[in-house]
Amino acid sequence: MRLRFRLIALGLLAGLLVLAGCTVPVVAPNSGNNVPPAGRPAPAASGQADWRPCPDVPGKLVGRGASGMSYDCATIKVPQDWADKGNGDTFDIALIRVRSDKQHDRIGSLLVNPGGPGASGVDLAVYLSFGSAFQGIPEEVTDRFDIVGFDPRGVDRSSPVECISDEQLDESFGYVPDPVTQPEFDGLVDLNKSIGQECGAKYGDKLKLFSTVQTARDMDAIRSAVGDDKMTYLGYSYGTLLGATYAQLYPQNVRALVLDGAVDPRQNFVAGSESQAKGFALAFDNFSKWCTATPDKCPIAPDAKAAVNTAIEKAEVSPVTGKGGRKATSGWVFYAVISSLYTQSGWQALAGAIKSLEGGNPDQVFQLADSYAERDPNGTYSNLFDANIAVNCADQKTVPNADQVRTYQGQWRSSIPLFGAPLAVGMLPCSEWPGGHDPYPTGPATGSAPILVVGTTGDPATPYAQAPALADMLGVGRLLTWEGEGHTAYPQTGCITAAVDAYILNQTLPPEGKRCPAQ
Repeated sequence: MRLRFRLIALGLLAGLLVLAGCTVPVVAPNSGNNVPPAGRPAPAASGQADWRPCPDVPGKLVGRGASGMSYDCATIKVPQDWADKGNGDTFDIALIRVRSDKQHDRIGSLLVNPGGPGASGVDLAVYLSFGSAFQGIPEEVTDRFDIVGFDPRGVDRSSPVECISDEQLDESFGYVPDPVTQPEFDGLVDLNKSIGQECGAKYGDKLKLFSTVQTARDMDAIRSAVGDDKMTYLGYSYGTLLGATYAQLYPQNVRALVLDGAVDPRQNFVAGSESQAKGFALAFDNFSKWCTATPDKCPIAPDAKAAVNTAIEKAEVSPVTGKGGRKATSGWVFYAVISSLYTQSGWQALAGAIKSLEGGNPDQVFQLADSYAERDPNGTYSNLFDANIAVNCADQKTVPNADQVRTYQGQWRSSIPLFGAPLAVGMLPCSEWPGGHDPYPTGPATGSAPILVVGTTGDPATPYAQAPALADMLGVGRLLTWEGEGHTAYPQTGCITAAVDAYILNQTLPPEGKRCPAQ
């Protein structure tokens, strides 16, 4: 489940986001643990946010702010451990508020989160503020709501967790995605052990404090800080897990939650990883069919699957060298594939990148993979993957050990070609991760207002079956289906947009069984 906002960002900048990886989990949905909340926590009393103008934030991200929008930022402090608020240790949580100069009859704040875990909600709020021209929030909503984004604890501007070096990330992304030989596999285990040891030495027991449960409690502090009596929320991908956790902890504070690209919290770590592998395999099948049907747009037609697999196999033996001596290893080619499958608009880019690689030019492969990895051209990474591992591993109740991962790797290699084995070894980081665990609850949101759960039938990262499962678990969920491709749905089409807007604005749910066509 990963970062829908990256698609918006590249649209703004150039006119392609639960993270597959050899070193990092494939943002496999965090494990369902059937752990009930420890009582109903009282709403956080954080006071009012101290807002200040911050036009520099959209300026740095996209060169300017959206026309007719103002941008204000604030930082609030939250307990590092909500179970021990008296110890005085706090994290800083960064917020941004986007307000339209045409706002009228204000309802409140729409809190947004892009998923990851590890993605910036501050950035997402900026991208969404550009409106429908860039798949942002429609005017009908921004005329009535502030858009409020936040970087969750450990992410970007909010007391970021940073313990993985750029060199380690380069090695992990470039590593063979399916290490078949025992020495290859052992090398990957050793890399993850090294990362875990370094992160453990720096943060110790505090690593478990980056859990989803802790962040969900932070969300109620944000609700209080922005002055809202009830929570209105739009969460994508992993953000649906945050929203579901919030609804279980604070059902009395829910006004309207849109959970788009749903995660089924009841899936354990292994089941979630396998499910996501199958989701990417489905998207890859659909990409291949598209290539066959539209060869004028797909230079690797008629057999796109064979072209991609051949490119990865060749890269394992003789990777193409790019600018500065950087080698397009099989790992980088694999991540270019993963990156492109998050949206149907990425299919043509993937086909072009593989064709260029065949001709000896890896630039497009690197562009796609680097976008996914949040890697700058100079080789510097954001802290997305540091935070992603910290959250995912803290959330687990149990994780497989390296030997068990090795078994899953072999099983999934045969049952889920191309994606199964890499997503199996993507569990290794948590196998080698120190620190304790803080599992999230997996039960009904008893007493909550109705919650809208959105699923996309062709979603690679959070496969569609998870959407009805989440709606069912919550007990107050209403399922909305988009018969489209790519990760997340709102606001992709008029049908989806109208249904979600009616719910956000008026708390009007779509009819039971509502399905929206792809176009």
